[in-house]
Amino acid sequence: MTQDHPLRYTLVNELHARPFPALEAPCHALYFAFKEPVDAHNRDRAKDREHLLALLDRNGAAHPPEGATHHAAKIGRFDLKWESHTEFVTYSAFGPGIAARAFDPGEGAAFPADWIAKAPGKIIAAILIRVEPLPDDLGEVKTKVEDWFVAESLACSWVLDEAAIIAGDFQIDPAGFMRFAVFARPGTGERRIGRIVQRLSEIETYRAMSMLGLGRARQLGAKLNALDPQLSDLVTTISDKDRDAEETLHKLLNISADLESLAVTHSFRFGATGAYEALVNQRVNVLRETRFNGRQTFGEFMMRRYDPAMRTVKSAERRIEQMAERAERAGELLRTRVDVERQAQNQKLLESMDRRADLALRLQHTVEGLSVVAISYYAVSLFTYLLLPFAEMLHWPKSALTAVLVPLVAGSVWLMVRRIRKSFH
Repeated sequence: MTQDHPLRYTLVNELHARPFPALEAPCHALYFAFKEPVDAHNRDRAKDREHLLALLDRNGAAHPPEGATHHAAKIGRFDLKWESHTEFVTYSAFGPGIAARAFDPGEGAAFPADWIAKAPGKIIAAILIRVEPLPDDLGEVKTKVEDWFVAESLACSWVLDEAAIIAGDFQIDPAGFMRFAVFARPGTGERRIGRIVQRLSEIETYRAMSMLGLGRARQLGAKLNALDPQLSDLVTTISDKDRDAEETLHKLLNISADLESLAVTHSFRFGATGAYEALVNQRVNVLRETRFNGRQTFGEFMMRRYDPAMRTVKSAERRIEQMAERAERAGELLRTRVDVERQAQNQKLLESMDRRADLALRLQHTVEGLSVVAISYYAVSLFTYLLLPFAEMLHWPKSALTAVLVPLVAGSVWLMVRRIRKSFH
């Protein structure tokens, strides 16, 4: 029988590793998400585990296995759920019953203040969720949400085929919590209530994580505003023959390097922002909202308040890509211009070298002619002295002997020089 892949069961178990909590109304939920301010995806995860173990040891709860990314335990009267994500760590505590005072800060007692202060990261999300049974009089729900939340930003809707009403204003209260209310219709299953509570926690956490990109986008915008005029000035001077192309190219390459550095620095955050935005929209969609009492839904709130921030991030991301592409195209044009100018300079240099070679050849021919004359002169003189006694015996005058020797010697020297020149070719 074929053996199983070593990761087969691990991968299947991962599908069931984070079940929804089972909650019965009335109850309340407390949720924290901690994130390292810098380089969170490369954080020391051992510190996250130590922080979790400190909470578990306070309550005598069992430890998770080494390398675990999620854990469930009982801490006092609360059910604890811990999860380690790529950039952040979440703690959820679910307790039965609700306080007489809505969103009483005392309901956050599951996580001691001194323990929170020692967290390895910073709080990116703190949520308090109140779950009540849905009253028969829906006017009571209207009164409560108007009393609990800021009317201007209140979002309230039916969810999951009118199984419950959810409400929230996405405001941070004086105790530092983002507050949501859930009114569950009697008979709604515990898992369904748990899904609603989990979705609300995820919507706020992923919203907060995605909007980290907004701050980066604004910082990037200021830097791009400084680089854009420089880039535009260089691009408009590409065809200006009075400007030194190589100097312009060096300046353009410096701007390109700055743009690439900015793109690398912000690429992870912008990519994460896109992923978190998709999760926010997906979590809102699965709630299957319908309007309650004419109030805006969570989806409409996100469309009006959240989507513009995401469009700003996407605009900054597109802008740096477009500027980098523009700088690259301008660099190619400048490099082409520099190459053409260099080829023209090389052509002039070659022409100058050709002229010098031609002059050298002419000079060589002149020197060769002079050499023939000089050699012939000395050779005739030598032969004259050598043959003069014989000429006197024959009664030849010296002038006659010289006249005979000159053409013979000159011709011989010329043939010898020509043969030597041919031998070098």
